[in-house]
Amino acid sequence: MRMEGKVALITGAGSGIGKATAEIYAREGASVVIAELYADRAEQVAEAINSSGGKALALTVDVTDSSAVNDMVARTIEAFGKVDVLMNNAGLSFQQDVRYITDENWQASLDLILTAPFYGSRAVLPHMIEQGSGSIINISSVRGMTATGEEGYSAAKAGLINLTRNMAARYGKFGVRCNAVCPGAVKTGLVGSVPPKPGQENGGAKMTPLGRVGQPEDVAYACLYLGSDEAAWVSGAILPVDGGLVAGPLGLLKDFAGDTRD
Repeated sequence: MRMEGKVALITGAGSGIGKATAEIYAREGASVVIAELYADRAEQVAEAINSSGGKALALTVDVTDSSAVNDMVARTIEAFGKVDVLMNNAGLSFQQDVRYITDENWQASLDLILTAPFYGSRAVLPHMIEQGSGSIINISSVRGMTATGEEGYSAAKAGLINLTRNMAARYGKFGVRCNAVCPGAVKTGLVGSVPPKPGQENGGAKMTPLGRVGQPEDVAYACLYLGSDEAAWVSGAILPVDGGLVAGPLGLLKDFAGDTRD
């Protein structure tokens, strides 16, 4: 089992990518902490894992509160003795451009997407350094790698990529790895997200070379690799899991390749 004996703390694990990763980690032998703003979601995921023979603990936490994050890490260590993997996954999206982003929405994007991973990483690093190992996985986005609009979300995700690289460079000597996964269009809801406008629901699939929107499990399996010992020499990586979108959006290929037969 690829995660046998490991303890993984996953934020935003009550749904979507976080939930899928928690389930896969548990099947692969990890003890998982389901850290979630909504208690009912956390309890449902943890109960399902425990009922299936896994080990899971549900914690209700606001990851934008540094004291709550410190307590989350302390309770994880109290329950399982250590933290091997921290997956900073909680997020939200308002789908607004610079002209229309309110002060409140801009700050909310930064708080949850960038500041919360900082709080979580700061809280687990002393423990990972002491044990001489650890894996921090930040869920960024292809929006943080290129200009695709949604500027508040995208700017925060870009900042998370830079934070990832800096932590990888600074803490590698202590055996701590830090990587970022950058999903493309994934069929999952974000807390506080605005639904797509009519006619935009299949936009991600139309632009993606592999021709479909991603599923949470597509991203979760990348996180499984990065959390496991198979990725022992992988740190500072920025991994797109996007169906080929960053390599070249299909719309641009059709416009500029000069061959529209397909």
